[in-house]
Amino acid sequence: MIRISANPAIDTAIKLVAVAACMFAFVFVVMVPLYNVLCDALGINGKTSGQAYTAVQSGVDESRTVTIQFVATNNEGMPWEFSPSQTVMKVHPGASNDTVFTAYNPLPKNMVAQAIPSVSPSRAAAYFHKTECFCFNQQPLEGESSAEMPLVFIVDRDLPRDIHTITLSYTIFDVTDMAAGAVATR
Repeated sequence: MIRISANPAIDTAIKLVAVAACMFAFVFVVMVPLYNVLCDALGINGKTSGQAYTAVQSGVDESRTVTIQFVATNNEGMPWEFSPSQTVMKVHPGASNDTVFTAYNPLPKNMVAQAIPSVSPSRAAAYFHKTECFCFNQQPLEGESSAEMPLVFIVDRDLPRDIHTITLSYTIFDVTDMAAGAVATR
Protein backbone atom coordinates (compact mmCIF):
# COMPACT_ATOMS: atom_id res chain seq x y z
CA MET A 1 0.00 0.00 0.00
CA ILE A 2 1.30 3.45 -0.94
CA ARG A 3 1.62 5.84 1.98
CA ILE A 4 1.68 9.53 1.13
CA SER A 5 1.46 10.86 4.67
CA ALA A 6 1.24 9.56 8.22
CA ASN A 7 -2.44 10.55 8.40
CA PRO A 8 -4.85 7.97 6.83
CA ALA A 9 -7.53 10.65 6.31
CA ILE A 10 -5.16 12.70 4.15
CA ASP A 11 -4.18 9.56 2.21
CA THR A 12 -7.86 8.86 1.53
CA ALA A 13 -8.56 12.45 0.47
CA ILE A 14 -5.59 12.48 -1.91
CA LYS A 15 -6.67 9.16 -3.45
CA LEU A 16 -10.25 10.42 -3.91
CA VAL A 17 -9.02 13.61 -5.60
CA ALA A 18 -6.77 11.53 -7.88
CA VAL A 19 -9.66 9.21 -8.81
CA ALA A 20 -11.96 12.21 -9.52
CA ALA A 21 -9.27 13.84 -11.69
CA CYS A 22 -8.79 10.59 -13.64
CA MET A 23 -12.55 10.23 -14.16
CA PHE A 24 -12.82 13.85 -15.37
CA ALA A 25 -9.90 13.38 -17.76
CA PHE A 26 -11.38 10.11 -19.06
CA VAL A 27 -14.71 11.76 -19.87
CA PHE A 28 -13.23 14.69 -21.77
CA VAL A 29 -10.17 13.07 -23.33
CA VAL A 30 -11.70 9.73 -24.32
CA MET A 31 -15.50 9.84 -24.23
CA VAL A 32 -16.18 13.13 -26.10
CA PRO A 33 -14.03 12.21 -29.14
CA LEU A 34 -15.43 8.67 -29.06
CA TYR A 35 -18.98 10.05 -29.00
CA ASN A 36 -18.25 12.31 -32.01
CA VAL A 37 -16.68 9.43 -33.95
CA LEU A 38 -19.67 7.17 -33.23
CA CYS A 39 -22.15 9.90 -34.23
CA ASP A 40 -20.30 10.45 -37.51
CA ALA A 41 -19.97 6.73 -38.23
CA LEU A 42 -23.56 5.88 -37.39
CA GLY A 43 -25.13 9.07 -38.72
CA ILE A 44 -26.89 9.86 -35.47
CA ASN A 45 -27.54 13.03 -33.45
CA GLY A 46 -28.79 15.14 -36.37
CA LYS A 47 -25.73 17.37 -36.30
CA THR A 48 -25.37 19.63 -39.27
CA SER A 49 -22.16 21.19 -40.41
CA GLY A 50 -21.51 24.64 -39.02
CA GLN A 51 -20.01 25.74 -42.31
CA ALA A 52 -21.47 26.82 -45.63
CA TYR A 53 -21.81 24.13 -48.27
CA THR A 54 -20.35 24.84 -51.71
CA ALA A 55 -22.86 23.75 -54.31
CA VAL A 56 -21.73 21.46 -57.09
CA GLN A 57 -23.65 21.48 -60.35
CA SER A 58 -25.37 18.09 -60.46
CA GLY A 59 -28.83 18.91 -61.75
CA VAL A 60 -32.24 18.83 -60.16
CA ASP A 61 -34.15 15.60 -59.63
CA GLU A 62 -37.67 16.74 -60.59
CA SER A 63 -38.98 13.18 -60.32
CA ARG A 64 -38.80 13.43 -56.51
CA THR A 65 -40.32 15.83 -54.00
CA VAL A 66 -39.12 16.07 -50.42
CA THR A 67 -41.10 17.84 -47.70
CA ILE A 68 -39.04 20.16 -45.51
CA GLN A 69 -40.53 21.15 -42.16
CA PHE A 70 -39.14 24.14 -40.24
CA VAL A 71 -39.33 24.40 -36.47
CA ALA A 72 -38.13 27.33 -34.32
CA THR A 73 -37.67 27.04 -30.56
CA ASN A 74 -36.41 29.49 -27.96
CA ASN A 75 -34.00 28.28 -25.33
CA GLU A 76 -35.20 28.85 -21.78
CA GLY A 77 -34.91 32.52 -20.87
CA MET A 78 -34.66 33.75 -24.48
CA PRO A 79 -37.36 36.45 -24.82
CA TRP A 80 -37.25 36.87 -28.59
CA GLU A 81 -40.11 35.92 -30.87
CA PHE A 82 -38.52 33.54 -33.37
CA SER A 83 -40.31 31.76 -36.20
CA PRO A 84 -39.96 30.53 -39.78
CA SER A 85 -41.77 32.50 -42.48
CA GLN A 86 -43.16 29.17 -43.69
CA THR A 87 -43.37 25.95 -41.76
CA VAL A 88 -43.39 23.53 -44.73
CA MET A 89 -41.77 23.54 -48.18
CA LYS A 90 -41.87 20.97 -50.97
CA VAL A 91 -38.50 20.82 -52.74
CA HIS A 92 -36.75 18.82 -55.43
CA PRO A 93 -33.37 17.26 -54.57
CA GLY A 94 -30.53 19.19 -56.17
CA ALA A 95 -32.46 22.48 -56.33
CA SER A 96 -31.38 25.55 -54.40
CA ASN A 97 -34.13 26.72 -52.04
CA ASP A 98 -34.47 29.75 -49.83
CA THR A 99 -36.63 30.82 -46.94
CA VAL A 100 -36.51 33.32 -44.11
CA PHE A 101 -36.78 33.12 -40.34
CA THR A 102 -38.00 36.16 -38.43
CA ALA A 103 -36.77 37.35 -35.06
CA TYR A 104 -38.18 40.12 -32.88
CA ASN A 105 -36.46 41.46 -29.76
CA PRO A 106 -39.24 42.81 -27.50
CA LEU A 107 -36.84 44.14 -24.87
CA PRO A 108 -35.62 47.75 -24.87
CA LYS A 109 -31.98 46.57 -24.85
CA ASN A 110 -29.72 45.29 -27.64
CA MET A 111 -29.16 41.53 -27.61
CA VAL A 112 -27.14 38.91 -29.47
CA ALA A 113 -28.44 35.44 -30.33
CA GLN A 114 -27.04 32.23 -31.77
CA ALA A 115 -29.19 29.62 -33.50
CA ILE A 116 -28.24 25.94 -33.32
CA PRO A 117 -29.65 23.65 -36.04
CA SER A 118 -30.68 20.02 -35.89
CA VAL A 119 -31.95 17.77 -38.68
CA SER A 120 -34.38 14.86 -38.34
CA PRO A 121 -34.21 12.07 -39.26
CA SER A 122 -30.57 12.19 -38.22
CA ARG A 123 -29.39 10.21 -41.23
CA ALA A 124 -30.73 13.01 -43.48
CA ALA A 125 -28.28 15.50 -41.95
CA ALA A 126 -25.51 14.43 -44.35
CA TYR A 127 -27.78 15.26 -47.32
CA PHE A 128 -29.10 18.63 -46.11
CA HIS A 129 -26.67 21.37 -47.16
CA LYS A 130 -26.93 25.00 -46.06
CA THR A 131 -25.23 27.40 -48.48
CA GLU A 132 -26.28 30.47 -46.48
CA CYS A 133 -27.60 30.40 -42.95
CA PHE A 134 -28.14 32.81 -40.10
CA CYS A 135 -26.88 30.00 -37.86
CA PHE A 136 -23.33 30.46 -39.17
CA ASN A 137 -22.95 33.68 -37.16
CA GLN A 138 -24.23 35.35 -34.03
CA GLN A 139 -27.21 37.60 -34.71
CA PRO A 140 -27.23 41.03 -33.02
CA LEU A 141 -30.60 42.73 -32.77
CA GLU A 142 -31.38 46.14 -31.36
CA GLY A 143 -34.03 46.49 -28.71
CA GLU A 144 -37.66 46.48 -29.86
CA SER A 145 -36.71 45.67 -33.44
CA SER A 146 -37.04 42.74 -35.82
CA ALA A 147 -34.94 41.11 -38.50
CA GLU A 148 -35.36 38.64 -41.32
CA MET A 149 -32.69 35.98 -41.29
CA PRO A 150 -32.11 34.09 -44.56
CA LEU A 151 -31.58 30.39 -45.09
CA VAL A 152 -30.50 28.95 -48.45
CA PHE A 153 -30.22 25.18 -48.71
CA ILE A 154 -29.96 22.21 -51.06
CA VAL A 155 -31.22 18.70 -50.43
CA ASP A 156 -28.65 16.39 -51.98
CA ARG A 157 -29.77 14.25 -54.92
CA ASP A 158 -28.26 11.24 -53.10
CA LEU A 159 -30.80 11.51 -50.26
CA PRO A 160 -32.01 7.94 -49.59
CA ARG A 161 -35.29 7.30 -51.40
CA ASP A 162 -37.06 6.19 -48.23
CA ILE A 163 -36.70 9.68 -46.69
CA HIS A 164 -39.65 11.79 -47.76
CA THR A 165 -39.72 14.39 -44.96
CA ILE A 166 -36.87 16.29 -43.33
CA THR A 167 -37.37 18.48 -40.27
CA LEU A 168 -34.93 21.35 -39.76
CA SER A 169 -35.18 22.61 -36.22
CA TYR A 170 -33.46 25.68 -34.81
CA THR A 171 -33.08 26.52 -31.14
CA ILE A 172 -32.11 30.12 -30.50
CA PHE A 173 -29.97 31.05 -27.50
CA ASP A 174 -29.23 34.38 -25.81
CA VAL A 175 -25.45 34.88 -26.08
CA THR A 176 -25.42 38.60 -25.27
CA ASP A 177 -23.18 38.23 -22.21
CA MET A 178 -20.81 35.86 -24.00
CA ALA A 179 -20.59 38.19 -27.03
CA ALA A 180 -19.91 41.18 -24.74
CA GLY A 181 -17.14 39.19 -23.05
CA ALA A 182 -15.55 38.39 -26.40
CA VAL A 183 -15.56 42.10 -27.34
CA ALA A 184 -14.14 43.07 -23.93
CA THR A 185 -11.20 40.63 -24.23
CA ARG A 186 -10.06 41.89 -27.64
